[in-house]
Amino acid sequence: MPDNHTLPNSTPVSAGVLKRFSAMVYDSLLLLAISIAYGALALTIKVIVLGEVLQEGEKASLGPAGFVGWVLVLMAFYGLFWSKFGQTLGMRAWRLQVTDTEGKFPSFSRGLLRCLCACLSLATCGLGYFWLWFDKDRLTLHDRLSGTRVWQRPKEK
Repeated sequence: MPDNHTLPNSTPVSAGVLKRFSAMVYDSLLLLAISIAYGALALTIKVIVLGEVLQEGEKASLGPAGFVGWVLVLMAFYGLFWSKFGQTLGMRAWRLQVTDTEGKFPSFSRGLLRCLCACLSLATCGLGYFWLWFDKDRLTLHDRLSGTRVWQRPKEK
């Protein structure tokens, strides 16, 4: 795949719901690994640096600050991948790419906004994703709200 910040010159096609969800499944495996690593690091810091000791039978917990940190790490994953490469690893497997309205990779802040809006789209039983079936430009609700869109890249020759 060319290492540029725009789509190829061919006419882009908006990505469908099934391919978007398929890419999310791929990404969820990577996010699981990131989450495990984050949890291990956060709990290690709580025990070694902060000196927290668990009582017998007590379960380890990240607490509210740890949870917020975890959410920020996951959002940073998307923001970084979208702003640097225009796609996550799951999106690459399905030849999907995110751009802004000008056809360029979204900025980090726009990627974070897209991530927040996509969470809302998913939290409504996926209705924000299915929005594209009725949208004249085949955009999801979070595409519209964040000023981005997801394209199906052509197969490379």
